[in-house]
Amino acid sequence: MAHDIVFFLAPDDESAAATYPLGPGQAFESVTCRFIEPDSAIAEWDMYFEEPSAEIPPIEQLLGWSWPAWVIPPLNDGVELFALPPRLTRALANASSTELEELADRWTARLRSDDGDEMTDDDLLAVLRGLSLLAASAVSTGGGLYSWSF
Repeated sequence: MAHDIVFFLAPDDESAAATYPLGPGQAFESVTCRFIEPDSAIAEWDMYFEEPSAEIPPIEQLLGWSWPAWVIPPLNDGVELFALPPRLTRALANASSTELEELADRWTARLRSDDGDEMTDDDLLAVLRGLSLLAASAVSTGGGLYSWSF
């Protein structure tokens, strides 16, 4: 589980890769959270927008879903850098308040079932709302959304 996660807007993969290994800092618009697995969260969100449902899909379905692409292949330093899929970026940019609330509820339920009391104490709806705003900027500027974590 990653301790620190920063979802950020960058013009392209090269710019995002330049944030390695220390993270995007103040250089890029970002949303932060803690104690989640960013790759599984990204897959969960993508699955939700492709197959909307308030119900948590079986873990086998999530594990079989398309996971985010690495910007930099993983090394032994614990840093992960992913690009969010463009279709997810568009979906987040166009998401209604109701969709974000339903996704936050579903994501919370999955984390609670997986992590119990060790679940993040971040406001997951606020994280998704922030991501939606970043996604809207990415869509309007032609940039991308990325996840840096340690």
